[in-house]
Amino acid sequence: MAHGLAVGVIDAHCHLWDLAVTPQEWIVGESMAAIDRDFAVDDLDEVLATHVVGSAVLVQANNSLAETRFLLDAVVSSSRGHRVVGWVDLTADVEAQLNDIGEHPAAASLCGVRHLAHVDPDPGWLARDDVASGIRVVAAHGLTCDLVVRAHQLPAATALAERVPEATFVLDHAGNPPSDAAGRVVWEADLRRLAALPNTVCKLSGLATNTAAEAALAVALDAFGANRAMFGSDWPLVRLSDEGYGGWVDSVRAATARLTVAERERVFAGTAQAVYAASFAARAAR
Repeated sequence: MAHGLAVGVIDAHCHLWDLAVTPQEWIVGESMAAIDRDFAVDDLDEVLATHVVGSAVLVQANNSLAETRFLLDAVVSSSRGHRVVGWVDLTADVEAQLNDIGEHPAAASLCGVRHLAHVDPDPGWLARDDVASGIRVVAAHGLTCDLVVRAHQLPAATALAERVPEATFVLDHAGNPPSDAAGRVVWEADLRRLAALPNTVCKLSGLATNTAAEAALAVALDAFGANRAMFGSDWPLVRLSDEGYGGWVDSVRAATARLTVAERERVFAGTAQAVYAASFAARAAR
């Protein structure tokens, strides 16, 4: 599928997993049958080639260092120059964990970290002092911090971004907006408060099965602007939608149709390049 852009598209949000190494316990039920198997980097590279996408950011889906290493192994196995948003325990010795990861041959591809805050058993995880301290170490290493939260957690995410202004926070899936109109009113107000902070960026991802995806894309683009919004497929979860990967590309293209060519290129590549390449430059300078 030709994308009609002069730049190579970057998919800012993809997952890989080997269920024997890092079980994805959230994959349950017949509705998730399409993703209830292993997904290797070769599978992803085939999809990216089909849709004329150059590279991807491989994002953790399991809170384990084993999966971080698995994703870095995938970078070694691919020629596409993928990057990794991995996991470290932000409540433990972050410096030691990052130093250990630094021994991996693809360590330079680590561009950020993420914790599954939306399912953490501690409802106050985002407000913890040790989490903020851990993110400060992450930021000092030039790494970003992805935020995967439920809509009701957006105020806590905003407070965290205010508390650690030196870190760049990347909001996944536009903060998971609810499908109901009343819920979206609250979500939009909270999203705009987060977007008002200069150290925040938003991924246009994870919405392919959301019935309010078109409205959510419009709000997110307006709140963050093209310079702080980036395309992400959430592959292989996008397989759960009727239209699949290509359909989501088309949805984001439609949402950005009124932007200038330069702005569209920013959404489909430039923002991800700027945010994650900055992490490479900062780490190289250490």
